[in-house]
Amino acid sequence: MLDEMPTGEACLGPLAGHLRRIPLSRGAWVDHLSRWVRGSDSVLRTLLDEVDWRAERRVMYDNTVDVPRLLRWYDGEERLPHVLLAAARSRLTAHYADELGEPFVTVGLCLYRTGRDSVAWHGDTHGRGSRHDTMVAIVSFGPPRPLLLRPGGGGNGLRFPLGHGDLIVMGGSCQRTWEHAIPKTARSVGPRVSVQFRPAGVA
Repeated sequence: MLDEMPTGEACLGPLAGHLRRIPLSRGAWVDHLSRWVRGSDSVLRTLLDEVDWRAERRVMYDNTVDVPRLLRWYDGEERLPHVLLAAARSRLTAHYADELGEPFVTVGLCLYRTGRDSVAWHGDTHGRGSRHDTMVAIVSFGPPRPLLLRPGGGGNGLRFPLGHGDLIVMGGSCQRTWEHAIPKTARSVGPRVSVQFRPAGVA
């Protein structure tokens, strides 16, 4: 049975018995669940209209360039922009309590405005993920965009066409032994928001 949220529209489906785990190499794994969030349109509208999105610039190859997406990060104390995100964080914490051993705390949002926005190959290794097994859970809102995964340094990988309300969890050694990316596309696609849930100290 779906658990209704106070939004009146959006709700979360069950996790236990529905997630599909895909073992990777070197102690990494991925859990995947399509349409975990039902009524995703209302969540997407709120995120697009009410989040104070921020553009960033970063140094790359001796040049300062625009980050090809908009960003917003929430620590554990800040109110999230939609009640369903807080419910999702709590549900993920409860489901993965035995494996993770700590709660999901921070929430990072990325807005891919068009197919020209992207994120290059990387692992979330600017924190404890560079040394310890951890988890990063991602919920996607908006038109499908592929999430690519490959072993660190290259090799045969996987492709997940994450759609509206889909959940993917990267666990074990995934952040330090595998890489992931959202490539650009020439197709005409509408805005997509990626919501990332992480334990404290994982970035």
